[in-house]
Amino acid sequence: MRFQSRRAACVEAVERSGADALLVTNLTNVRYLTGLVSSAAMLVVGRSGEFVLLTDGRYREQAHNCSGTDIEVVVGDKDQQGAAIAKMSSSWSELGLEAGHVSWATQRKYDNTTASRCSLKPTLDVVEGLRLVKDDLEIATIERAGAIADRALLGVVPMLGEGPTEREFKIALDRAIIDCGADDLSFDTIVASGPNSARGHHSVSDRVIGPGDLIVLDCGALVDGYHSDMTRSFHVGAPSAEVEEILGLAQAAYDVGVGAVRPGVSGDDVDKAARSVVEEVGRGDEFIHGVGHGVGLDIHENPFMRGSGEPLVVGQVVTVEPGVYRSGVGGARVEDTVVVTEHGCRRLTTFSKDPIVG
Repeated sequence: MRFQSRRAACVEAVERSGADALLVTNLTNVRYLTGLVSSAAMLVVGRSGEFVLLTDGRYREQAHNCSGTDIEVVVGDKDQQGAAIAKMSSSWSELGLEAGHVSWATQRKYDNTTASRCSLKPTLDVVEGLRLVKDDLEIATIERAGAIADRALLGVVPMLGEGPTEREFKIALDRAIIDCGADDLSFDTIVASGPNSARGHHSVSDRVIGPGDLIVLDCGALVDGYHSDMTRSFHVGAPSAEVEEILGLAQAAYDVGVGAVRPGVSGDDVDKAARSVVEEVGRGDEFIHGVGHGVGLDIHENPFMRGSGEPLVVGQVVTVEPGVYRSGVGGARVEDTVVVTEHGCRRLTTFSKDPIVG
């Protein structure tokens, strides 16, 4: 029923787009609308309510098992799938393509062969717009993913005071995330220590983590296709006054940012609220990225908060992740995945923010 209601909403969205049908080629969007997890699938959504799922022989059983009674399944090679779309297109004036996911070469191929009987129409965020608001099961799944990352980090944090390399700690944390029940990692875990922590995104190295180091850990768990995203900053031993300032600024910006998340407030307003904390002390140039982004079937999805004038609504899941990065000293970032509620937001990642280890 969940997938059927999503498909019904998609039909309405296709109608609003002005196209007669939409060719869904983004595999995440196909999964959202059908439940099919594959590396090769497309879904035709007609504004009259027709759905045709196209895939190859490797996913024959999965396609038939996941599809509802409202879906026709076509299994074949690329030529056979193209022929099926071409046959359908004879009754359309315009076929919508997911412009953000289709290359120029692919568009030309469709124009010359598959949909030669109708014109092609670029569309944006037809399915992604439906994915903006999560249902209760989606939120619960993201929360499960967050709890797994929380539990995994709790088990390995003591290692930070024992002199591991960044790579050794990353391997231990990655293994703990899987051992705690994740299907996979949400993304490549970031472990950045000492001067490396001043980089917003750092590729793990063989640098040894030691006393006096600032450490930024960014990790997440994947559960049933849904992601979590969390960052914590640590310091080995007693911090200096400058390090205390960096940690305190990141935490204060996080507190203000989370406090700003509520229905009706734009993503950009949340970004500005968090950023103002750092700017007010003359350190605005040390907050080098946006305050957050949506999380769901993709680790980065709409809404992308900085620059977004769209109001947040209940059920959206976003990150709040301000950071302060000082070259030659180190950096700190504090991040949680949160869900927008009627009166604010609720954290879906809950690990302690106490930064001192060792």
